[in-house]
This record gives sequence, structure tokens and C-alpha cells, in this order.
Amino acid sequence: MPRSRTLRCCVILAASAGCLAVGGRVAAQQPPGDGWVEPPAGQVVPARYGEPAALPSDLELPADLATPRQPAPTPGGDRSSRYESAGQELARGASQPAPTSPAPLSRSYSESPAPRPRAEPRRAGGQPGLSPVAPPKVERARVSKGAGRLPNDAGQVWREYDIRPYTQRVAGADQKPQQRIVDWVLRETGYEAWHSDTFGILNASPDTLTVYHTPAMQAIVTDIVDRFVNHRAAAHAFSMRIMTVRNPDWRVRALGLMSPIEVQSPGLQGWTLAKENYALLMSELARRGDVRDYTATGQLVPNGQASVFSTMRPRGYIKGVLPTQNAWPGYQPEPGQLEEGASLEFVPLLSMGLDRAEALIKLRMNQVERMRRVSLDLPSPQIAGSTGQQRMQIEVPQLTMANLHERFRWPADQVLLLSMGMVATPGPDDSGTLNSMLPEAMKAPPRADALLFVQVQDARTPTAGPAATEPGRVNTASRPAASFSGRY
Repeated sequence: MPRSRTLRCCVILAASAGCLAVGGRVAAQQPPGDGWVEPPAGQVVPARYGEPAALPSDLELPADLATPRQPAPTPGGDRSSRYESAGQELARGASQPAPTSPAPLSRSYSESPAPRPRAEPRRAGGQPGLSPVAPPKVERARVSKGAGRLPNDAGQVWREYDIRPYTQRVAGADQKPQQRIVDWVLRETGYEAWHSDTFGILNASPDTLTVYHTPAMQAIVTDIVDRFVNHRAAAHAFSMRIMTVRNPDWRVRALGLMSPIEVQSPGLQGWTLAKENYALLMSELARRGDVRDYTATGQLVPNGQASVFSTMRPRGYIKGVLPTQNAWPGYQPEPGQLEEGASLEFVPLLSMGLDRAEALIKLRMNQVERMRRVSLDLPSPQIAGSTGQQRMQIEVPQLTMANLHERFRWPADQVLLLSMGMVATPGPDDSGTLNSMLPEAMKAPPRADALLFVQVQDARTPTAGPAATEPGRVNTASRPAASFSGRY
């Protein structure tokens, strides 16, 4: 193909695309409008992202291309001047040397294109990938050696108390007698006093009680320790008596014999009565047929010691169904057990002058009123002659509970009487033969007024017992049991 025809085809294609191709370089069209300046004659408009090369000197254009192509007018401005100068520049460029460097455009453009947004990584399925999340940082407490000395910003002082007179006296009845002193100090001062802003230490061994606290707290601890180590208090003990009365009308005759005291627990009533009036009340209750005594005579609690009286007994029942894989019919009953009865914890302590008594009483009473039976229809393996269903019965207990946790103070020469109200009986009630003959659904749960009598006695008083078998042997009071658990 001749050279003129080839050049003609290249120029026509470039003009139809809206740009000018010269020597392998393309000059992009510049939009008309404000700021456009016609380049000088004899220069080629450079491309936006390239630099035009010099025109060859032997370039010849066909005659029909000497006149530039007139573009159709477009809205927004006249672009005829741009294409009129393009043909003339090509015609003049054949006889004039090309400039060594293109003239700068009057319109300013940025040196580099605008950065494109970074594409997110994609998975094989085409969904945007998720960047791995680092595990949360584990925060650990900072530990230091401290100042090397005990803080005394509140004026704390160090004291060591000798508690051997008490611990050696009750060593046979209690394995950790020093714990009784610590418990009583916490009851009197409060648990928060040793674990708050004021730094404090409370530690006990069988020989020494170590305390680091303020002088005011040390005074409280000193009074409690003196009450434990007082040898005069060792000659006294506390006796308890638990009774129930099915009818609360015993108050009619006893109201004039008692003096009420203030109590905090709801439903609880308390009185104090002289020991002479206590004897009259006991004789009155002995003539009633609805009174039951749950304690044994001769049981004493030493001063400062803890005693537990319990009538709790286990009671089994079927509480559910468990699936089994290796035995037919695929289910077995799930056994359950609960405790029914009463549990009383008693911790007494006499004052330093032996004229005031103080005791912590914790009482817990549980009673099963009745067992609600529920029949369950369970699927069974299909065998010949079976219906595919089996029935199993479970039990849901209906319970009644009463709790008491309070500390009482009263004169040591008087008797303390507490009434829990009409609550569940501590043990099974078989006094009413008519009630035992009724069906289970018609039986009423036993209720009674629970009474607790507490008084201070002389522990050195001898008790009735068999005659001495050895010459010169004198019968003395028997050693009190460490706990009443399991006696009933």
C-alpha cells in the first residue's frame, strides 16, 4: 500500500475518535470553556499523560486532508477553532522543524492522577475477606513488694493476747477452741471492720491471739478475750429446753409471769421470767396433753462453746427420670433426698461480771407437708404385645421452712423464753391417732408453737447417777457432749 494512503487512513481514524495521532503520539481533546487559550501556530497540542514527539520533516499530506474536518457544533461552546488550527498545524509542520519541547498548556493539570481506592481482598467465593482479629490483651494485676512496714495511718497498734487459760481448759471438748474467740470478735466488731480502708490483722493460734487495729478496736477485743479466759465463768453453763405446744393458748395463764423483750426476727416473740415463775410455767405445761419435749435432761453447754441440737433425718423420694441405654425399658427413676426436722446452733457467753448472759441462736426447721405425685407417660421400645407407652410416677415435695438467726442478751439470773410461732414440728407428730388414720390427701401437716427455754446454771452441781463402786470416789457432773447431732 502506498505511504500516502496509509497515512490517510491513520489520520481519518484518529479524527473520528476525537483526537489527533501524529508519529505514534495522540493529542487528547481539551474541553472548551473558560481558561482555554489557543496554542501558537506551528505547535502540536500534547497529550495529557504523554509528551509529543518531533514531526518528521518529510511528512506529506494528501490534498484532501489539507483542509481540516469541520466538527458538528455541540451545546456548551464552539469547538471549530480547535479543529481549524489542527489541519493548518499539520500542513505547516511538514516544512518547519518541530519544537524541541512542547509549550505548556494554559489549563493546569495535576502531575499525577488521583489515587484509586484500595480494593479489599476477596476470597475464592467472591466475598470480601475478613482481616484476622488479634486476641484481647490479658490484663494482670500489678504486684509490688510494698513499703516493707505495716500501715498505721489510723493509729493502729499491735497487740498479742494470751488465750491459753481458755484453750487449755476446753482442749478436750473442742479441737480448735481459738476459733470460738475469733468468731465472737467478728460478731461484735463486724466483718467489714477487718476488710476495709483501715488496715487490720486478726489471727489466732492455740496460745496467742494477734490483733493489729486501732485502739478503739483493741478495747473491744480485750473485753471479749477477758470473758473467755475468766476462770469464774468456767463454773457456769447453759441449759436448753425445746418444747412444742399444739395450741398457743398457753399464753393465757403464762402472760402474767413473763416480761417481753425486743426481737428483730419476724414472727418471733421473746420474754424473760424469773426462775420461780419458770417453775410455775413448767408445771402448767406438764398438765397439758398437747405438749412435747424434745430435749434430754442434764445436757449443759459450757460458757463460750458452741453446741448443735439436731433432729434432722433424711427422707428419700423419686425426683425424676433418667434415660438408660443398656436396660429395658430405657428409663429408670432418679432418687432424691432431703432433710426434715430441726437444727439449732447455740453459742453462749457470759459477761465479765457474770451478771449478763449473751447467746447466738441459729435455728433451721424443715418439714415436708406432703409429696405431690406426678405420672409421666414415657415412650418404650416396640415389642410384641406392648402398647409402646409406659407410665412412671415421680414426687414433688411441698416444704415448709422456718429460719432464725439472732443474738440475745438477758439477765443471767433469769430465764430466756423464745416462741417461733405456729411452725413445723421438729420431729414426726404421732400424738393424734385420728390424723394417722386419714388418707394422705386428707392429712393436715403438723403445726405447733415451738418454745425454747435458756437459763444459766452452775456446772459444778452433781447430777443423779449410780453409786460409786470405788472407795473414796465422788460422783460429779458428767462431761457435756460436744454436739447433740445424731441423738434423736
